[in-house]
Parts: sequence; C-alpha cells; structure tokens
Amino acid sequence: MVRVGLIGYGYWGPNLVRNFSEAGGSEIAAVSDLQPDRLAKVKSRYPTVHTTTDYHDLLDDDSIDAIAIVTPVSTHFDLARQALEAGKHVFVEKPLAETTAQAAWLVDEARRRKRVLMVDHTFVYTSAVQKIRELVAGNHLGKIYYYDSVRVNLGLFQHDVNVLWDLAVHDLAIIDYVFGGLTPSALSATGMSHVPGQPENIAYLTLFFPENLIAHIHVNWLAPVKIRRTLVGGSKKMIVYDDLEPSEKVKVYDKGITVGNSLEKVYRLLIHYRAGDMWAPQLEMNEALQQEVAQFIQCIEQGRQPITDGEAGLRVVRILEAAAESLSRQGTLVSLQARRMAA
Repeated sequence: MVRVGLIGYGYWGPNLVRNFSEAGGSEIAAVSDLQPDRLAKVKSRYPTVHTTTDYHDLLDDDSIDAIAIVTPVSTHFDLARQALEAGKHVFVEKPLAETTAQAAWLVDEARRRKRVLMVDHTFVYTSAVQKIRELVAGNHLGKIYYYDSVRVNLGLFQHDVNVLWDLAVHDLAIIDYVFGGLTPSALSATGMSHVPGQPENIAYLTLFFPENLIAHIHVNWLAPVKIRRTLVGGSKKMIVYDDLEPSEKVKVYDKGITVGNSLEKVYRLLIHYRAGDMWAPQLEMNEALQQEVAQFIQCIEQGRQPITDGEAGLRVVRILEAAAESLSRQGTLVSLQARRMAA
C-alpha cells in the first residue's frame, strides 16, 4: 500500500485526495495546508487522515512513500526538491517548475535517487487524447500538417502565472504526447493583460516544427463562453476534438486535398476538395485523473517511469520559458534550438 502525503488542499487538491483514497494500492496518510478551514473539510470527510499546517511533518514521516504537490507554481520546485531529498516519490501539479533549470534539476535528482517524478498533465490520460495519439501513430491521418487549439473561458484569473502557464500548458502536454516528444524548432507568442498589474489574460502561441508542421494555441481567461476545441490536420484525414462534447469528443473527417506533382494538378485539386465520411471512434468512459493516479502507484510499485515523467514536464517548461521570452518582446521569434545549444 503506497502511503501518500498531499501538500495543498485548494482547488485541485480535493480531487487528488479522492482519487488516491479510492485507488487500489494507495491511501492518503496526511494532508497539509496553510488554511485551517481547508483542513477541517479534510477531517470531516476523511476522519482517519492526519492534517497539519506544517508540510515538514509529511516529509519527516518515514511511513509516507510519496508526496503530491498541489500548490502555486512558484512553490513547486522548492517543495519537490525537499520531497526528493527526503527520499519520497513526487507527484507535481502542472507545470513542473518555473524555469528550465529548476525542472532539469528535479529530473536529475529523481534519477539519481531512483524515485518516480510525475507531472500532472491530466489531459494526456483522457481516452480522447490517447485515441488521437493512436490515430497519429498509426498513420491514419497521414502526414500531420497542423495542430490548432482554442482553450478559452471566463476565469479563473491567476496571480502568479499568465494564461500560457495556466491553460496552454495543457496543449503543450498533449502535443508532446501525441507527437511522441517532437520538439519545436522555434516559437512566437503574443498576449495582453487587461487587469492592471496582473499577468497576461489572453495569449496566442505559435510553434514551428520540422517538415512544415505548425501548431497554434489560443488561450484566454476573458471569454464569454467556454471553448475546448482542437483541430489536427493531416494529409489523409483530419480530427476535431471537442472536450466539452458529452459523448462524441473525437470526430475523424475524411476530408482534405491531394497535391499533384505539377502546378496544373495543384491548381485543379485545390479547387476540387476531397470530402468523405465522418466517424466518431468509441471512447472509454473513465476519469483521467483516476488513470493518472493509478499509473503513479504502478510506477512506484514496479520501478518504471510514467508517461508524463519529469522529462515530459521539462520539455513543456522549456517551451513555456521560451514563450515568456517571446511574449516580453511582443512576439519576436525565439529559436529553441539556439536556447538548447546555449544551455
């Protein structure tokens, strides 16, 4: 039985406590939070769980095997560092850390201590995203042309990170998983804050990959409606992924164009588009966080690495850090290859 200590019982913490409590092979041993009223809620629902306002109690408890960190981004590195140094396995809410250097240190330390370091990239564990990866890997879409996502809603405004670090991180994790860790060569980011003194609440991020693959991510905390829609275009077929759809979240369209070898053929086929059928693959109805927690437990028991391991978290943070640089320079193109070489 893997005993888990959780730090941070705010917005996302209760979901993790519930899933670790219900999962086979794990139990919540203790919860730490700075606010006593939150801890009172834990006690009312889980009377046997130890609660404390001092997270050091969890780190010092030798009976606790793993620490789940569900706190503001600015605290991720320091808490994860202390947990690893205490010999714990670590589960960290996205993103892994504030900087590439911090994320890389955590990855190295987890490897050195032979501990599981997992990042909470929840969407990767949805049946919809796993089906999209299956279709891409199986070449059902052909050569991938683009990934185009809109992820907008009204709130929740964050005070410590901008909308890219809060919402675009989901798409970056999906791209990393679906395209097998393919790294963009360059990116450009623009955005704006409409609340004085607060981080950007609207942003547009464009990623440039080798072989003419492009990804565009639109994120916004100041939209009148909630939209979670992604298009993945390929040479054979195209996908529309709408996470708000109750049943048919993924739809595959047999539409597109066929480019000939001559200019005459190109012109003719661009006029006459290919339009075929649409089909919606059957998806398993399960909770992504439940699957994610189960994998974390299995990785601890079996000594293997999760899908969203520290390396995956590092790749996402590297892109977010480069996006922050581009954002500060009003969309200037930033070369990720140059940044890696400089590092």
